[in-house]
Amino acid sequence: MAGISEMGLAMMLLLESLSWLVTGRARHQPVRLEAITRQAVEIGIGAVPIVFVLSFAIGMMVAIQGIYSLSLFGAESQVTLGVTLSITREFAPLITGILVAGRSGSALAARLGMMRISEEISALTVIGINPVRYLVAPPLVAMLIMLPALTWFADCVALLGAGLYITAELGLSFPAYLSDLRLASSIGDILHGVGKSALFALLITLVGVVNGIGVSGGAEGVGRATTRSVVHAISAIVIADMIFAFLATRA
Repeated sequence: MAGISEMGLAMMLLLESLSWLVTGRARHQPVRLEAITRQAVEIGIGAVPIVFVLSFAIGMMVAIQGIYSLSLFGAESQVTLGVTLSITREFAPLITGILVAGRSGSALAARLGMMRISEEISALTVIGINPVRYLVAPPLVAMLIMLPALTWFADCVALLGAGLYITAELGLSFPAYLSDLRLASSIGDILHGVGKSALFALLITLVGVVNGIGVSGGAEGVGRATTRSVVHAISAIVIADMIFAFLATRA
């Protein structure tokens, strides 16, 4: 029952956030661009180094495994196709989503949890500031912008790492690899991964918010909520990815 009530709360928070985004200016309480920008810098710019390192390593790893597997059938020349589809459709959005969930989703839960136990959220209501408009809508918008952007960045970096290994191992020139890459990839594959990352952005934000505002038990409760937020967000991402992949392959 607790899980069902949390999902209901998450849906209510999402709808209320969207309502403030659409009607906030008419109600003289707009969702401020400065707040969105601040959250976007924290979520996106701060994550660039770790996304670069892990995406590059994963790209090389996929290339290594791809060449090894295809060599059993004498089909190493097809590795670029397999690498491209694996990275753009699965690995880049999934790994980026997990990284952001662990980094920014947990930070959101911790921040809201501290505000909850210090009664800052109640104070916002008392002075006439809607907590959803002030605390939920900005990170939601920032996450919806930055996670797809980070996923596209991860695509580029992972394919670069894969290309460096493929060209060295198979004796291809890098322009030849890029030519194969253009033939193997499509806008649909890239949009598939970016679309999933937008869904992951919603899940990460809502899980972080629900766990943060549900904190009880002081500082120890904040720690529990932060850990719980990471576990729930990663679980939600993996399950959503499975469902998305199943539906996409049946379309």
